[in-house]
Formats: sequence, C-alpha cells, structure tokens
Amino acid sequence: MTSELLWALSRASGLVLLPLFTLVVVLGVLTHGGRRLGRSPRWVTPLVHRSLALAALGFLVVHVGSVVADGYVDVSLLDVVVPFASGYRPFWTGLGTVAVLLLVAVVATSLARVRLGRRVWRAVHALAWPFLAVSLAHALGVGSDTRTPWGLALSAACVVAVLTALAVGRRRDRWRPADPVRRPSVLQGSSR
Repeated sequence: MTSELLWALSRASGLVLLPLFTLVVVLGVLTHGGRRLGRSPRWVTPLVHRSLALAALGFLVVHVGSVVADGYVDVSLLDVVVPFASGYRPFWTGLGTVAVLLLVAVVATSLARVRLGRRVWRAVHALAWPFLAVSLAHALGVGSDTRTPWGLALSAACVVAVLTALAVGRRRDRWRPADPVRRPSVLQGSSR
C-alpha cells in the first residue's frame, strides 16, 4: 500500500472510532443494571452493545495497523504497547497507547466475566470512562481532522451524547419504582 493510502486509512478509521466507541459507551450507560431500551427484548441491547464494540475493535486494529505500517510517522509496534515512547508526537501518541491498554483490560475482563464475578468485572469495566476520555484527548492532540471545525463538532457531539446518556441514566435510576416490601418469613404464615 502506498503511504498516502495508509495515511488516509489511519485518518478515516480514527474518525470512525470516536463516535463508534461513544455509541458503545452510551449503550452501556443506558442499559446499566439490565435496563432495556424501549420495548425491545432484554437481550437485544447487550447484543448490539457487544456487536458495536467488536466492530470498533476491528476499526482500532485497522487504525493502529495503518499507523504502524505508514512510514510517514515514526510509530512502531513497541510504541503501541509502551506509552510515550513514540518518536511522533510522543505525548499525544502515548495517550493513544494508554487508551489501547485500558481497552485491552476492558475487553479481557469482558471475555472472562463469568470467571471474574460481577464485582470485579464492573470495577474493571469502569475503565471505559478513562478510555473514552483519553481517546478523545489523543484524537484532539494528534488527529489532523479533529482540529477542523467539523472534527471539533464531531468531538463535541460525542461528549454531549455521553453526558446526555449519563443524565438520562441517573434520572431513570432516581425514578425507578421501589421494590415491593417483603414481609419477614415469620409473618408469612406456615406452609406445614
């Protein structure tokens, strides 16, 4: 592949990643605690959440692969796993590496969710928040398109989408109907 094609591929995949990961996080927020969206069956939203996350991982592989393969920027495979070691904009590229490492933790624990237990999985899955923030900072710092008016608008829309999902999720939690009062077993009568 030519350097121009690899550069275009890295730019395009990077631009797709931010809204795609934002959508994954928004779906996670809106369906927190087993909530469902609208009248869809309960299994639909987690399936869409996982499918979009897998698609985003595919775009991430394309993004990282095209950046490493492109000779224009000085980013090696080692730079993908060692933060702030790159010769190309070390700080901003290092943030991308930190984001990848955070995402690896989220994905690995999601794959091992059954073995880890809910509490551990939730604690590590919460790394999706710093992942998204660090990814946004990486995009704004190193992306050539994210500093354009439309790129800034896209980034702002992603932030607004997440904040809106958080507000809606908190409101749903606050107005959730209380669990029915359960009588102590002593008061329920005997079934002997």
